[in-house]
Amino acid sequence: MQITDYKYIYFLGIGGIGMSALARWFGVNGFEVAGYDRTQTHLTDTLHAEGISVHFEDSVELIPAAFLQNPAQTLVVFTPAIPKNHSEYNYLKDNGFTLQKRSQVLGLIAGGMFTIGVAGTHGKTTTSSMTAHLLRHSGVNCAAFLGGITQNYGTNMLLNAPTAQLSQVPCVVEADEFDRSFLTLFPDIAIVTSTDADHLDIYGSHDSVLESFSAYVSQIKPNGRLFMKKGLTLADKTKAKVEEYSLNEGAYHAQNIRIENACFVFDVVHPEGIISDITLQVPGFHNVENAVAASAVGLALGLSGDQIRAAIQTFGGVKRRFEYYLKTGQKVLIDDYAHHPAEVHAFLSSLKALYPNRQVTAIFQPHLYSRTRDFANEFAESLSLADNVILLDIYPARELPIEGVSSDLIFDKITSDKIQCLKSSLIDVLKNRPLDVVATIGAGDIDSYIESIKKVLEGISE
Repeated sequence: MQITDYKYIYFLGIGGIGMSALARWFGVNGFEVAGYDRTQTHLTDTLHAEGISVHFEDSVELIPAAFLQNPAQTLVVFTPAIPKNHSEYNYLKDNGFTLQKRSQVLGLIAGGMFTIGVAGTHGKTTTSSMTAHLLRHSGVNCAAFLGGITQNYGTNMLLNAPTAQLSQVPCVVEADEFDRSFLTLFPDIAIVTSTDADHLDIYGSHDSVLESFSAYVSQIKPNGRLFMKKGLTLADKTKAKVEEYSLNEGAYHAQNIRIENACFVFDVVHPEGIISDITLQVPGFHNVENAVAASAVGLALGLSGDQIRAAIQTFGGVKRRFEYYLKTGQKVLIDDYAHHPAEVHAFLSSLKALYPNRQVTAIFQPHLYSRTRDFANEFAESLSLADNVILLDIYPARELPIEGVSSDLIFDKITSDKIQCLKSSLIDVLKNRPLDVVATIGAGDIDSYIESIKKVLEGISE
């Protein structure tokens, strides 16, 4: 099956951020697109403004006639949120239409382009966004499907300019291991940033996580390239050319790292030379390492050192990744999505390096009961890098409570000054504590409190 086999693309659940991104890509690239969603939103209004027909009533009669009359040329993309008693879903399923999930269709799109897949248990969103920005900033016609909202473009995707030579257009894809959806991809170039134990509620064991990553890299095209963080054990799982990178070692690495005006400045060492004096506006040693990986891909695609330097310097980051909300001489407020111990450690290490003589308060909201159970000791060790820790209750996301699992498992082992509180009490707790550099950390809804925290820091009463 190839994406060019179809003329009509119909979406069930077109209004989601991921689904609407796919719909826009198809619309720009000459396909006829329409869809259903339950609710009218800003995203569906945007699709309508771009000429995509969207309706909000579950009715087969509202599906455009051309789609219904050509089942062999119509691809139906659906979200699992569509209920199984949905009239349109059942009609299309029972009448010879091809139905695919979003991840499968993303694999089809990428399969028709020059695919750059960025995978890893952490670091993939920033690295894929940075790679896409390197290309776009350097004038390369490219597409990108990302896992976060980029600050430079205000979106989770980049649309390529239409071209008859679609197979030559680079497509940067954040390759998500969560539900093994990255196994729909067959990259020309791949980055793997990390293969730590995570999502054990899905995988069951670290070995299963590693097996999934092994399967992913085995799908890199034989004449392709894998840029792998040094120390990972994937080199013998692929026929592609394997090159290692890291912060300080490997064929691609950084040197002469320093902090100037609260920015990280460094050189990238690569097999053909050095790109010197790169300024990264997004702080963090881990982001320097991400920039090394993105630079490796840029060099592989023919970008010059000057192009890479200029692009990295203008990279604005990704929402909820080391995102500043307040930055004065007296108070600092930063938000980060970190929800794995390695991510928390990387974030707080960088924060302490940026502000070595100031008191860092980390407000951490654990994400998932299972992750808290599996990594309580590691979370405690990472959080102890902060001078002060405020630990909230667990954000359950998709999980039901697990008996005996609470944030107490982390709290008891934190060695810094620490306090526990419910999310609902957080603002009152902050009002009674000395605050200097404050970081909100977690993948739950802690970011919904940022404006209130900012007011506390600015001395504004609620």
